[in-house]
Amino acid sequence: MNKAPKIGLISLGCPKALVDSERILTTLRAQGYNFSPDYQGADMVIVNTCGFIDSAKAESLEAIGEAISENGKVVVTGCLGVEEDLIRKTHPKVLAVSGPHQYEQVVEAVHETLPPLHDPYVDLVPPEGLKLTPRHYSYLKISEGCSNRCSFCIIPSIRGDLVSRPMAGVLYEAERLVKSG
Repeated sequence: MNKAPKIGLISLGCPKALVDSERILTTLRAQGYNFSPDYQGADMVIVNTCGFIDSAKAESLEAIGEAISENGKVVVTGCLGVEEDLIRKTHPKVLAVSGPHQYEQVVEAVHETLPPLHDPYVDLVPPEGLKLTPRHYSYLKISEGCSNRCSFCIIPSIRGDLVSRPMAGVLYEAERLVKSG
């Protein structure tokens, strides 16, 4: 029997990026992927980047480089993903680059390199999804982006204009999080 492909994940930046990472992991787990806590055990690494300030960009580029040197198969997503030219110039070996909240593109990039295996006898995802936070708290994303155009802030150009989630969806997710502990 073939073993399910293992994905490594590096999640940098703010709580919104962490929620994005949780959604990516939950989707991949539902499709049969396993996860590795280190580069050597992973068949591929996803780096969820931050592009908010220069030091965060530098940290993201460093993490991408480390993942490439340790593993070789790297997909980049997150806020620095909007600067694809910079990423590809610095690290031409990355397999794919996507921006923030582009979960489908990340999953497609993983599928291209590591097609999922199907095991119909395994329940892969707990009802609350996969969490990267300790059990006693969780982030609930109620909106994305920002409509202000402060001269010092790059968030609107990275994460887009402010878009709020529908109240029913937020309430449903909040109830689900409470029930899961």
